[in-house]
Amino acid sequence: MKKDSGGTGQLRSEINALRRQVAELKEIEHRCRHAEAALMACENRNRLLGDSAPLGIFTTDSQGTITGITRKMLELHRWPLVENPESITQADFISMVSQKILADIKRCIDRKVTITIEHSHTGAQAGVTHLHYSLSPITESDGSVSGMMGMVEDCTALKETEAALKESEARYRNLFQSAPVALIERDASELKAYLKQLHASGVVDYRGYLDRHPKEIEHCWSLIKTVNYNQAFLDLMGHTGDEGPTDAIIPIDSHEYLEMAREIVLAAADGNITSEREQKLVTATGESKFLLGISLAVSGHEKDMKRVVIALVDISRHKKTEESLRESESRFRDQTYKDNLTGLYNRRYLYQSLPKLVEKANASDCPVSLIFMDLDHFKQVVDTHGHLNGSRAIREVGQTIDACLETPAYAVAYAGDEFVVVLPGIDQHQAVQKAHEIRSRMKKSVYLLDQGIEVQLQASFGIATLPQHATEINGLIAAADQALFTIKEAGKDAVGQFQID
Repeated sequence: MKKDSGGTGQLRSEINALRRQVAELKEIEHRCRHAEAALMACENRNRLLGDSAPLGIFTTDSQGTITGITRKMLELHRWPLVENPESITQADFISMVSQKILADIKRCIDRKVTITIEHSHTGAQAGVTHLHYSLSPITESDGSVSGMMGMVEDCTALKETEAALKESEARYRNLFQSAPVALIERDASELKAYLKQLHASGVVDYRGYLDRHPKEIEHCWSLIKTVNYNQAFLDLMGHTGDEGPTDAIIPIDSHEYLEMAREIVLAAADGNITSEREQKLVTATGESKFLLGISLAVSGHEKDMKRVVIALVDISRHKKTEESLRESESRFRDQTYKDNLTGLYNRRYLYQSLPKLVEKANASDCPVSLIFMDLDHFKQVVDTHGHLNGSRAIREVGQTIDACLETPAYAVAYAGDEFVVVLPGIDQHQAVQKAHEIRSRMKKSVYLLDQGIEVQLQASFGIATLPQHATEINGLIAAADQALFTIKEAGKDAVGQFQID
């Protein structure tokens, strides 16, 4: 019985040991399952991160065989999605990417260097896809390379945008060069940067700064670079052949140049390069032209002013037309206010201008004097030498009177052989002196010499002054006329002043 009891105890002991081993195995199994779950969760998170990344990601082993790939990578290559990346064969990979990529992957692994490169791929249904690859070796702690990780970005849209920009730029250049209007493109970015430096140093009033430092105008102008121009510009500026100007256009006059440059610099400082201005410029052939310049920043360069296009239109003919119109207007005005015989002002001008002088004189307490003069015994000249020579004599007398006057004084052919001299700012005493000067010069002059005739003339003078003798135009003229009448009655050939009763 004891022997049987001992065998039973040993059996129980072995059973208990087995139970403990089973419990330990279950614990190990539990930990393994927990670790597997954690590992799977980690892999899922990594896969989620990889799949949600905007970049395509794939890995290979040291032989270049793909070991992992994200959904984004499969989408980039229009490749069917797979559950198990390891099921992708080398042949599949070659069909997915070009042989050049495989060579780049091998070079990355062999040389242990990061490689960035772009490749284009043509899908079965889609068009050309442009991909940017960044290939990096996976190195171990001992320095060996166990594989490669590639990150891929779809740059198709960027490439298409670049192509569209190039096409747009090509169209712009074609239009620029073939435009019938003279065009010149300039780079004002250096000027803009320099103006910012000035502002940072404390310059706020650029206009005042340029006034104090005029040499800065030329320096600022030198910062504007001419980068392009068309054939119409060369033709306009008189350049022959393909060689154009190396520097900015310089106006014909240094003062005009400084004024133009100054205004352009100030416009750039205000950030408003868009403008219109007329400018007188000199061409390569020495011809001066009036040009209308219209400047505009190319879209996208409004702030940096790197590309500013100026259209130039020759308005020289227009300017000449304007000048002709002004001359015609001046001649018409002269015809309206000038006497045809003497070239002096006429009565219309006298009665239009004298009220303004009187009003101004009354407001400023300033005198205005009037000389009324009449040629003595002029009828004898006409009777002796004829009306035509009489008219010639009157014209020559008008020249004598006009030679004695300085602006703002002026003479008026009043009627026949009568004249009026208007003396703004001249008092009575000075008016008397001026009358004697005219009288003396007439006596020293011999008229009608070009007709083979010698005629000497004399005149009577009547003087009135505002405000002593009158306060308005009609009173002033009447006073001077009365003074002349008194001299005529007294024997002529003298200067008389209006006498207040």
